[in-house]
Amino acid sequence: MGIALRVAQNGGKSDDAKPMHGVLREVTEISTQDESGAYRLMYAARLGSSIFVLDFFQKKSKSGISTPKADLDRIEARLKQARQLAAELEKQHG
Repeated sequence: MGIALRVAQNGGKSDDAKPMHGVLREVTEISTQDESGAYRLMYAARLGSSIFVLDFFQKKSKSGISTPKADLDRIEARLKQARQLAAELEKQHG
């Protein structure tokens, strides 16, 4: 996941990264799996010149691959905060 974030910082997109759908389409998801379970990391890369990691969690859903609504709501709220912070940073560094 760290390598995929580094690729994003350098303006690229890792093969492990995919855009989310719907209202969160500007959020990119990186997923990985090992013997301890499946993990997801969500980030927003097109907010000014910054990359914001919005969430990271171990996937525990037993009902398919969909991200639970509570997680989506949390990611959406953090995306809103990241947009505000990115706007403030752009004003400061204009």
